[in-house]
Order: sequence, then structure tokens, then C-alpha cells
Amino acid sequence: MASENFSSDATSDVVADEVKFGFQRSEMYSSNLAGTVDPYDRHVFLSYKSYDSWPPRVENSDTDLLPKLLSDALKSRKNDINVKTRLTICEGRDGSGLSDGDVLIFPEMIKYRGLKESDVDGFVDDVLVNGKPWASGVQEVLIGSHVFVCAHNKRDRRCGVCGPVLIEKFKEEMELKGLEDEVFVTACSHVGGHKYAGNVIIFSPDSEGKISGHWYGYVTPDDVPDLLDQHIGKGEVIERLWRGQMGGRAEEADKLDEHKLPNGEALEHSETPQENGSEEKRESVANCCQGGTGFSCCRDESLEEKQGKNGPVRLTTWVGKWEQREVLTAAAVVGAVATVAVAYSFYRRSK
Repeated sequence: MASENFSSDATSDVVADEVKFGFQRSEMYSSNLAGTVDPYDRHVFLSYKSYDSWPPRVENSDTDLLPKLLSDALKSRKNDINVKTRLTICEGRDGSGLSDGDVLIFPEMIKYRGLKESDVDGFVDDVLVNGKPWASGVQEVLIGSHVFVCAHNKRDRRCGVCGPVLIEKFKEEMELKGLEDEVFVTACSHVGGHKYAGNVIIFSPDSEGKISGHWYGYVTPDDVPDLLDQHIGKGEVIERLWRGQMGGRAEEADKLDEHKLPNGEALEHSETPQENGSEEKRESVANCCQGGTGFSCCRDESLEEKQGKNGPVRLTTWVGKWEQREVLTAAAVVGAVATVAVAYSFYRRSK
């Protein structure tokens, strides 16, 4: 009887998680997705441990030195890196085909094995700053399509619930379709947009053979076959789930309306991680785009909102008052001139 009660409680917990954090949660499909990815041109993935062992901010953890050192190196060299680069941690456990310290770089489709803490500065200088092969490593070419699914449970429960389910579904469909040697799926850390979970990034050749990195949100297990068949198989974007892409430019703004959900609400600019009280701060800059002018794709949204609400309004009010004073002054001058003219007219007649 006790075991039956335990089983019943466990099932209830799973159902509760699904309703609150999973694919049945009320916020699913509530926001427009297109345009929710900040522009960037290169994505670096550092393979490190298992996703269920990552602390909330694995790039800033003093107990996880390799991710922290790489993140710090990127920030310290931000003025020297000309390509807007994003850093994300991916899984490196057995069975994933990756080991701790392996580095994957897109869209270059290259991999370096075994980055160590003592190698970080040299790696960043050689590869990311100067665009040369790493002097202390062997460059390997990546093949096939690479799928990254956010499963960062300690950062946000929604990703922790949705991510592992999607990964298993991808593996199941890949086996059914015989794609194990062509498509590679890996868990990754927080990429931004907890509320859009499940979050998926796919690096694969487009219809012209160019490597593109497309971001998808609100992905459910039912969408996985379409992502494999339509996006990876045919190079076609699934518009209803599309968030944006690596290498996106300003001209993409003209296409956003084509990708927006039919009944989506206006884009929200803030998100609060769920069930992770320590994660109420804004996203770490280590997970932002880094370029020659700094973290240019990470905006201080609160500042933008203040400027939007206060700056222009104050300017408009000031201009309005200035115009009002000028009008009154002009009217006074005209009135004075008219008075002089009338007085002069009477003077002429009296003579």
C-alpha cells in the first residue's frame, strides 16, 4: 500500500510540473517569438559536465573554473573581438560524443578538443581574437546538423522540465529516421527566454549550403518531427516557432511580421526565472554577444524604458512651452506695431 501511495504521489508531482512548467503551462504561445534573439555572428559552445550538475550561472561559478575563465577571457578581450560572439555551455558527459573542454564554434563548424584552464587565454587570443587556428590544439571539422536544447534546470524550472523531454524525443525520432550519424543533439545552458521553453537552436546548412543558426521557441515533442524533416531535411524555417537566427541583420525586421504567431501578444522585455529565487537578477553578460564595441547585443532594457518614458516626453514638453512663449511674444510685437500704426494715422489726420 505504501509503495502504491508513493507511486501515486510521484505521478501527481510529474503532472503538476507539466501543468506549471511544462508544455501545458498557460504562457505557451502567449507571446510573439520573431525578433526575440539579439543579433550576433558567432556561437561558441564549451562542453562541460552534465546539465543536471550545472549551477544557475555556470559561467560565473567559482567552483567551475573552466567556464568562468573562458567567460572572463571573452569579457576582458571584448574590445579586441570583432565578431559578435555568444558563449554557451553544452553537455560533455559520456554518450554525448563530447568531453569536458571540447569547444565547438559556429558558423565555422570547427571543434577543438580538451581546452584546459591554463590554455584559455591562448585559445581566445588565437582563435577568437586573431581568427587563427589554435596553436596548442588540433582543429577538427564538424559535420552534419547540430541541435542544442536548453535543459538548464537550476537556472529555470521550465527549461529543466521541457529540455530533457525534447532531447529524448529528438533521439527517438533520429533513430527512427536513421539520422544518428547526421544529426547531433546536445543539452545546453541558458540561452535567454525562459518563458519560451522549450528552446532549441539548430545549426545546419540552409538551402544554399550556408551554415545558419536558427532559434526556436515553444517547441513541444510534437514539433520535433517537423524540425527534423522540414528544417534540417529541407532547409525550411518553421515560421510559427521561429525566434530569430545567428547572423541576423536589420533587414530581417521587414520579415518579422511573416514569422509572428497569429494571436501572439506584444513582446515582453522581462522574464523572471521560475522556482529559482536566487536567479531574479538579469542575465549574466557572460551569455551575451561580445563585439568590438563591447556587449552590444545586451541592452539595459530598464534604461531604455526610462528614456522612452521620460526623455522624449520631457523634450516634447519643453519644446511645447518654448513654442508657446514664442507665439505670445510674436503676438505682442504685432500688437505693438499695430498700435503705433494707428497712432501715426491719427497724427497725420490731425495735421
